[in-house]
Amino acid sequence: MGFLTGKTVIVTGGGRAVLSDGRCGSIGYGIATAYAKEGANVVITGRNVKKLEDAKEELERLYGIKVLAVAADVSAGADNEAVVANVVKQTIDTFGSIDVLVNNAQASASGVPLADHTTDQFNLALYSGLYATFYYMKASKGSVISFASGAGLFGNFGQCAYAAAKEGIRGLTRVAATEWAKDGVNVNIICPLAWTAQLEQFKNAYPDAFDKNVHTPPMGHFGDSELEIGRVCVQLASPDFKYMTGETITLEGGLGQRP
Repeated sequence: MGFLTGKTVIVTGGGRAVLSDGRCGSIGYGIATAYAKEGANVVITGRNVKKLEDAKEELERLYGIKVLAVAADVSAGADNEAVVANVVKQTIDTFGSIDVLVNNAQASASGVPLADHTTDQFNLALYSGLYATFYYMKASKGSVISFASGAGLFGNFGQCAYAAAKEGIRGLTRVAATEWAKDGVNVNIICPLAWTAQLEQFKNAYPDAFDKNVHTPPMGHFGDSELEIGRVCVQLASPDFKYMTGETITLEGGLGQRP
C-alpha cells in the first residue's frame, strides 16, 4: 500500500512511448508509473488511443491499480472546454475526486526556425500545451504540477512555438500559485531534461538543431522519466509540500534543485 492509495491523479499526455532500445520513452508514462507504485488511481489522457491503451494495460497488470484512459485533444478549432470537461466528468464518475493534476501534454513542430513557422504549427504548441494547462487548471481540483522547458529559458534554436507555450505555462503557474495559496492549493512547475522518445526523434530528424540545443547535463546523464521526474511529481503531491507552493523544480540528469 503506497501513501497515495485512494487518491486520484490526472496525467495529461500519459500514453506509453518506447525508446529505440525498448525502454519507456515518455515523461507522462513515467509519471503515471511513479503514482501507480504509490497506489494512486491514475487517469491518463492523450491523442493517441493506442499509446493510452498500452499504458493502461501495463499499469494495471504490473501495479494492480485502476487506470482510466480518456482520449482528449486540446487543439485549435475544437470545443476545448468540453474536451476537458469530459475528462473531469469521467474522472469524478469513476473515482469520485481529483487530488492531483499533472499538466504534461505538449506537442510542437520543433526544429522549424521562427521565420518558417506557420500559424498552424504555432497553434499546435499553444493549444496542446498552454491552453490545455489553462482549461485543466480551471476545471480540476487539487494539487497542480505543470511543466516548463529549457527551450523557453535559453531560447533554443528552432523551438519558438514550444518555448512560447512553455513560458506561458510558467507564468500561468506562478499566477495560480499566488491566487490559490490562500486556499491551500499546491501549485508547482518542473523544468526537466529527460531522454524521451520525442527527444530521440528530434535528434534523428534535426541533428544540427539537436547539437545546438541539447547538451549532456553536468552529472553525465539525462533524467529518468520515472525514477527522477516521476518521483518528484509524487513528492510534490505529498502533504509535506503544502507550503512549497509556487516553487520551480529544475531536473537535469538526476540533480533536482530549487533556484
